[in-house]
Amino acid sequence: MKTVTSADGTSIAYDHTGDGPVVVIVNGAMSTAADAAGLAGALADAGFRAVTWDRRARGSSGDARGSVPEREAEDLAAVIGAVGGDAAVLGHSSGAVLALFAASRGVPVRALFLSEPPLRFGVDEPADDLAERLQSLVDEGRGDEAIVTFQLEGIGLPQEMVDGIRASDQFAALVPLAQSTVYDTNLVGAASTPSPEMLAVSAPVTVLRGAQTFPMLIAAADRLSDEIADAELVVVPESVMHRPDPAATARVVQQRLA
Repeated sequence: MKTVTSADGTSIAYDHTGDGPVVVIVNGAMSTAADAAGLAGALADAGFRAVTWDRRARGSSGDARGSVPEREAEDLAAVIGAVGGDAAVLGHSSGAVLALFAASRGVPVRALFLSEPPLRFGVDEPADDLAERLQSLVDEGRGDEAIVTFQLEGIGLPQEMVDGIRASDQFAALVPLAQSTVYDTNLVGAASTPSPEMLAVSAPVTVLRGAQTFPMLIAAADRLSDEIADAELVVVPESVMHRPDPAATARVVQQRLA
Protein backbone atom coordinates (compact mmCIF):
# COMPACT_ATOMS: atom_id res chain seq x y z
CA MET A 1 0.00 0.00 0.00
CA LYS A 2 1.04 3.59 -0.60
CA THR A 3 0.81 6.26 2.08
CA VAL A 4 -0.16 9.90 2.20
CA THR A 5 0.25 12.29 5.11
CA SER A 6 -2.93 13.87 6.41
CA ALA A 7 -3.13 17.47 7.58
CA ASP A 8 -2.30 16.59 11.20
CA GLY A 9 0.70 14.46 10.21
CA THR A 10 -1.02 11.07 10.44
CA SER A 11 0.06 8.54 7.82
CA ILE A 12 -2.88 7.14 5.83
CA ALA A 13 -2.43 3.96 3.80
CA TYR A 14 -4.28 3.51 0.52
CA ASP A 15 -4.33 1.28 -2.53
CA HIS A 16 -6.01 1.25 -5.92
CA THR A 17 -7.04 -1.10 -8.68
CA GLY A 18 -8.31 -0.59 -12.22
CA ASP A 19 -8.14 2.32 -14.63
CA GLY A 20 -10.60 5.07 -15.37
CA PRO A 21 -12.46 7.71 -13.36
CA VAL A 22 -11.57 7.54 -9.68
CA VAL A 23 -13.99 6.22 -7.07
CA VAL A 24 -12.75 6.38 -3.47
CA ILE A 25 -14.37 3.81 -1.17
CA VAL A 26 -14.89 4.76 2.48
CA ASN A 27 -15.39 1.73 4.73
CA GLY A 28 -17.69 1.47 7.69
CA ALA A 29 -16.99 0.54 11.30
CA MET A 30 -14.60 -2.24 12.27
CA SER A 31 -13.26 -2.74 8.75
CA THR A 32 -10.08 -2.10 6.79
CA ALA A 33 -9.21 -1.49 3.17
CA ALA A 34 -8.96 -5.23 2.62
CA ASP A 35 -12.65 -5.61 3.42
CA ALA A 36 -13.51 -3.49 0.37
CA ALA A 37 -11.56 -5.68 -2.06
CA GLY A 38 -14.68 -7.20 -3.59
CA LEU A 39 -16.30 -3.83 -4.14
CA ALA A 40 -13.06 -2.38 -5.52
CA GLY A 41 -12.75 -5.30 -7.94
CA ALA A 42 -16.31 -4.82 -9.18
CA LEU A 43 -15.70 -1.11 -9.72
CA ALA A 44 -12.48 -1.87 -11.60
CA ASP A 45 -14.39 -4.32 -13.81
CA ALA A 46 -16.92 -1.55 -14.47
CA GLY A 47 -14.20 0.77 -15.78
CA PHE A 48 -13.16 2.72 -12.70
CA ARG A 49 -9.99 3.25 -10.73
CA ALA A 50 -11.14 2.09 -7.31
CA VAL A 51 -9.29 3.42 -4.28
CA THR A 52 -9.41 1.71 -0.90
CA TRP A 53 -7.81 3.01 2.27
CA ASP A 54 -7.39 2.28 5.94
CA ARG A 55 -9.12 4.92 8.01
CA ARG A 56 -7.00 6.15 10.92
CA ALA A 57 -6.41 3.67 13.75
CA ARG A 58 -6.95 0.81 11.33
CA GLY A 59 -4.74 -1.55 9.36
CA SER A 60 -1.61 0.10 7.98
CA SER A 61 -2.65 3.68 8.77
CA GLY A 62 -1.44 5.65 11.74
CA ASP A 63 -3.37 7.37 14.48
CA ALA A 64 -3.40 10.51 16.58
CA ARG A 65 -5.10 9.71 19.85
CA GLY A 66 -8.04 11.97 20.53
CA SER A 67 -8.87 12.47 16.84
CA VAL A 68 -12.17 14.17 16.03
CA PRO A 69 -14.39 13.80 12.94
CA GLU A 70 -12.70 16.77 11.26
CA ARG A 71 -9.41 14.84 11.20
CA GLU A 72 -11.05 11.95 9.36
CA ALA A 73 -12.47 14.41 6.83
CA GLU A 74 -8.92 15.66 6.31
CA ASP A 75 -7.79 12.06 5.80
CA LEU A 76 -10.29 11.63 2.98
CA ALA A 77 -9.14 14.90 1.45
CA ALA A 78 -5.54 13.67 1.58
CA VAL A 79 -6.42 10.42 -0.15
CA ILE A 80 -8.38 12.23 -2.87
CA GLY A 81 -5.45 14.58 -3.37
CA ALA A 82 -3.02 11.68 -3.61
CA VAL A 83 -5.00 10.03 -6.42
CA GLY A 84 -5.41 13.11 -8.57
CA GLY A 85 -7.82 15.41 -6.76
CA ASP A 86 -10.91 14.45 -8.77
CA ALA A 87 -12.98 11.60 -7.38
CA ALA A 88 -16.42 10.29 -6.71
CA VAL A 89 -16.81 8.84 -3.23
CA LEU A 90 -18.67 5.68 -2.27
CA GLY A 91 -19.18 5.38 1.47
CA HIS A 92 -20.79 2.51 3.29
CA SER A 93 -22.29 2.66 6.80
CA SER A 94 -20.26 5.08 8.94
CA GLY A 95 -18.13 5.59 5.84
CA ALA A 96 -21.19 7.11 4.18
CA VAL A 97 -21.55 9.46 7.13
CA LEU A 98 -17.89 10.43 6.83
CA ALA A 99 -18.22 10.99 3.07
CA LEU A 100 -21.19 13.33 3.53
CA PHE A 101 -19.60 15.10 6.49
CA ALA A 102 -16.36 15.63 4.56
CA ALA A 103 -18.17 16.98 1.52
CA SER A 104 -20.03 19.45 3.75
CA ARG A 105 -16.65 20.73 4.95
CA GLY A 106 -15.42 21.44 1.44
CA VAL A 107 -13.56 18.23 0.64
CA PRO A 108 -13.70 18.06 -3.19
CA VAL A 109 -16.12 15.33 -4.23
CA ARG A 110 -17.46 14.88 -7.77
CA ALA A 111 -20.37 12.68 -6.70
CA LEU A 112 -21.50 11.01 -3.48
CA PHE A 113 -22.81 7.46 -3.20
CA LEU A 114 -24.04 6.88 0.35
CA SER A 115 -24.76 3.25 1.24
CA GLU A 116 -26.94 2.69 4.31
CA PRO A 117 -25.66 5.54 6.52
CA PRO A 118 -26.58 4.80 10.17
CA LEU A 119 -28.25 8.12 10.88
CA ARG A 120 -30.73 8.13 13.75
CA PHE A 121 -32.10 11.68 13.42
CA GLY A 122 -32.34 11.93 17.21
CA VAL A 123 -34.21 8.65 17.72
CA ASP A 124 -32.75 6.00 20.06
CA GLU A 125 -29.31 7.59 20.05
CA PRO A 126 -26.53 5.83 22.01
CA ALA A 127 -25.66 7.13 25.45
CA ASP A 128 -23.77 10.42 25.46
CA ASP A 129 -20.86 8.87 27.35
CA LEU A 130 -20.36 5.89 25.01
CA ALA A 131 -17.22 7.25 23.33
CA GLU A 132 -15.71 8.09 26.70
CA ARG A 133 -16.37 4.58 28.01
CA LEU A 134 -14.98 3.00 24.87
CA GLN A 135 -11.81 5.07 25.20
CA SER A 136 -11.42 3.98 28.81
CA LEU A 137 -11.67 0.32 27.78
CA VAL A 138 -9.06 0.82 25.07
CA ASP A 139 -6.74 2.66 27.47
CA GLU A 140 -7.09 -0.21 29.95
CA GLY A 141 -6.04 -2.73 27.30
CA ARG A 142 -9.54 -4.17 27.06
CA GLY A 143 -10.01 -3.78 23.33
CA ASP A 144 -12.17 -6.88 23.19
CA GLU A 145 -14.64 -5.30 25.60
CA ALA A 146 -14.60 -2.08 23.59
CA ILE A 147 -15.55 -4.00 20.45
CA VAL A 148 -18.39 -5.79 22.23
CA THR A 149 -19.67 -2.59 23.86
CA PHE A 150 -19.61 -0.78 20.53
CA GLN A 151 -21.51 -3.59 18.83
CA LEU A 152 -24.16 -3.63 21.53
CA GLU A 153 -24.57 0.08 22.21
CA GLY A 154 -23.16 1.88 19.20
CA ILE A 155 -24.59 -0.35 16.49
CA GLY A 156 -27.43 -1.92 18.43
CA LEU A 157 -26.77 -5.55 17.56
CA PRO A 158 -28.67 -8.10 19.65
CA GLN A 159 -26.78 -9.85 22.45
CA GLU A 160 -26.97 -13.27 20.79
CA MET A 161 -25.42 -11.94 17.58
CA VAL A 162 -22.61 -10.23 19.50
CA ASP A 163 -21.98 -13.42 21.46
CA GLY A 164 -21.74 -15.32 18.21
CA ILE A 165 -19.24 -12.87 16.74
CA ARG A 166 -17.14 -13.01 19.90
CA ALA A 167 -17.02 -16.81 19.72
CA SER A 168 -16.06 -16.79 16.02
CA ASP A 169 -12.64 -16.86 14.42
CA GLN A 170 -13.13 -13.34 13.05
CA PHE A 171 -13.28 -11.68 16.47
CA ALA A 172 -9.50 -11.64 16.97
CA ALA A 173 -9.13 -9.52 13.83
CA LEU A 174 -11.57 -6.95 15.21
CA VAL A 175 -9.78 -6.29 18.50
CA PRO A 176 -6.91 -4.25 16.93
CA LEU A 177 -9.57 -1.90 15.56
CA ALA A 178 -10.88 -0.99 19.02
CA GLN A 179 -9.56 2.58 18.96
CA SER A 180 -11.46 3.22 15.75
CA THR A 181 -14.75 2.49 17.50
CA VAL A 182 -14.21 5.66 19.53
CA TYR A 183 -13.82 7.67 16.34
CA ASP A 184 -16.84 6.06 14.69
CA THR A 185 -18.95 6.78 17.77
CA ASN A 186 -17.92 10.42 17.76
CA LEU A 187 -18.42 10.77 14.01
CA VAL A 188 -21.89 9.27 13.87
CA GLY A 189 -22.87 11.04 17.07
CA ALA A 190 -21.85 14.41 15.66
CA ALA A 191 -23.65 13.86 12.34
CA SER A 192 -26.55 11.60 13.30
CA THR A 193 -28.94 14.46 12.65
CA PRO A 194 -27.36 15.92 9.51
CA SER A 195 -26.40 19.58 9.67
CA PRO A 196 -27.78 22.10 7.17
CA GLU A 197 -24.37 22.03 5.50
CA MET A 198 -24.55 18.26 5.09
CA LEU A 199 -28.01 18.53 3.54
CA ALA A 200 -26.84 21.24 1.14
CA VAL A 201 -23.76 19.62 -0.40
CA SER A 202 -23.23 20.61 -4.01
CA ALA A 203 -22.19 17.20 -5.33
CA PRO A 204 -24.87 14.91 -6.77
CA VAL A 205 -26.03 12.48 -4.08
CA THR A 206 -27.22 8.90 -4.55
CA VAL A 207 -28.41 7.08 -1.42
CA LEU A 208 -28.33 3.28 -1.61
CA ARG A 209 -29.92 0.66 0.58
CA GLY A 210 -30.94 -2.95 0.40
CA ALA A 211 -34.55 -4.09 0.35
CA GLN A 212 -33.72 -6.45 3.22
CA THR A 213 -31.73 -4.62 5.86
CA PHE A 214 -32.14 -3.29 9.39
CA PRO A 215 -35.26 -1.10 9.81
CA MET A 216 -33.25 1.80 11.22
CA LEU A 217 -31.10 1.84 8.07
CA ILE A 218 -34.14 1.80 5.81
CA ALA A 219 -35.61 4.75 7.70
CA ALA A 220 -32.29 6.62 7.62
CA ALA A 221 -31.70 6.13 3.89
CA ASP A 222 -35.23 7.09 2.97
CA ARG A 223 -35.25 10.18 5.15
CA LEU A 224 -31.81 11.35 4.04
CA SER A 225 -32.76 11.08 0.38
CA ASP A 226 -35.89 13.10 1.13
CA GLU A 227 -34.03 15.85 2.96
CA ILE A 228 -31.21 16.38 0.44
CA ALA A 229 -32.51 18.32 -2.54
CA ASP A 230 -32.37 16.29 -5.77
CA ALA A 231 -30.88 13.24 -4.03
CA GLU A 232 -31.78 9.89 -5.56
CA LEU A 233 -32.73 6.84 -3.53
CA VAL A 234 -31.77 3.51 -5.07
CA VAL A 235 -32.93 0.24 -3.53
CA VAL A 236 -30.45 -2.53 -4.39
CA PRO A 237 -32.20 -5.91 -3.99
CA GLU A 238 -28.91 -7.81 -4.13
CA SER A 239 -27.59 -5.99 -1.04
CA VAL A 240 -28.84 -7.87 2.02
CA MET A 241 -28.58 -7.05 5.74
CA HIS A 242 -26.11 -4.20 5.51
CA ARG A 243 -23.78 -5.93 3.06
CA PRO A 244 -23.47 -4.02 -0.22
CA ASP A 245 -23.43 -6.39 -3.19
CA PRO A 246 -20.26 -5.52 -5.15
CA ALA A 247 -21.53 -6.06 -8.69
CA ALA A 248 -24.91 -4.43 -8.11
CA THR A 249 -23.37 -1.46 -6.30
CA ALA A 250 -20.79 -0.96 -9.03
CA ARG A 251 -23.59 -1.03 -11.59
CA VAL A 252 -25.39 1.80 -9.78
CA VAL A 253 -22.20 3.87 -9.75
CA GLN A 254 -21.49 3.14 -13.41
CA GLN A 255 -24.98 4.13 -14.53
CA ARG A 256 -24.68 7.51 -12.81
CA LEU A 257 -21.10 8.36 -13.74
CA ALA A 258 -21.23 7.19 -17.36
